[in-house]
Amino acid sequence: MENLNNLTDEQLVESLNKKFTELKNEIKKVIVGQDKVIEQIIISILARGHCLLVGVPGLAKTLMVKTLSELFQLNFNRIQFTPDLMPSDITGTEIFEESETGGKKFKFVKGPIFSNMILADEINRTPPKTQSALLEAMQEHKVTAAGVTYNLQEPFFVLATQNPIEQEGTYPLPEAQLDRFMFNIWLDYPDFFDEIAMIKMTTGVYTPNVIKIFTGEELLKYQELVRKVPVSDEVIEFTVKKVSLTRPSNPLAPKYIKDYISWGAGPRASQYLILAAKTKAVLDGRFTPGKDDVIIASEPVLRHRLIPNFNAEADNIKVLEIIEKLFKEGI
Repeated sequence: MENLNNLTDEQLVESLNKKFTELKNEIKKVIVGQDKVIEQIIISILARGHCLLVGVPGLAKTLMVKTLSELFQLNFNRIQFTPDLMPSDITGTEIFEESETGGKKFKFVKGPIFSNMILADEINRTPPKTQSALLEAMQEHKVTAAGVTYNLQEPFFVLATQNPIEQEGTYPLPEAQLDRFMFNIWLDYPDFFDEIAMIKMTTGVYTPNVIKIFTGEELLKYQELVRKVPVSDEVIEFTVKKVSLTRPSNPLAPKYIKDYISWGAGPRASQYLILAAKTKAVLDGRFTPGKDDVIIASEPVLRHRLIPNFNAEADNIKVLEIIEKLFKEGI
């Protein structure tokens, strides 16, 4: 592993671009296809965001995250959310034990959230109280138990999954909690030839041997680099203008927004669009993002932040159609 402390910011951009190419090549040893999904997850990691991954079972979500944790040399935990899961099952609990002097004391036993990468499987299967425990930790990167605050390991990243086809006995995340996720990523079925390659790979004796690309310390350095990337006022104004036009209360909002959207995106959407654009630029080896980078990020950033109304449902208008139309206008 190279020493990043001696590199200039320009050299760091070149280094990250090279490592990103190596990372994609290593992932292909394990995951067939899903290139767009993998890139979006990596962008969110580098931007210090979290992802909500929506897809039917059996599309290698767990394998994808576990493979990334190995390539980044990060600790990985998978939490299976169930209706009887308690907040302490995630954050940890205090136990009463004997001390070395013979007395008794409370000891905090850390839960699975004390890891670098967390796969929160089927987050909508658990009650709001337990969801809130995870979402608070995502926001603060801290856990408080019995009045004592514990810092989570850095880097810290949560990938939560939802099954879109089975909603019985679920607790949908409120919009305010959905807003904490940087990206909402839709994981679709593989295409025909990718599925053939996948079946050949996974039903034989093939055992992939992936080469570790990053260390946790290097990842923190690249996350810091993303924050340093300069963005022109023109790109920022373009981003804020587009996000503000998603709000029906905005007098300048187009008619289709007023007709089909109940609530638009807040300022956090603008922040995440800029961070995603910065990250996309440095992954491509560029030193500043353009409007195209913002447009590429618009779908995963805004998909869960625009709330369609009954008119949209009646007219079969999808949120993605509205996002695409909005960002194509006036470019």
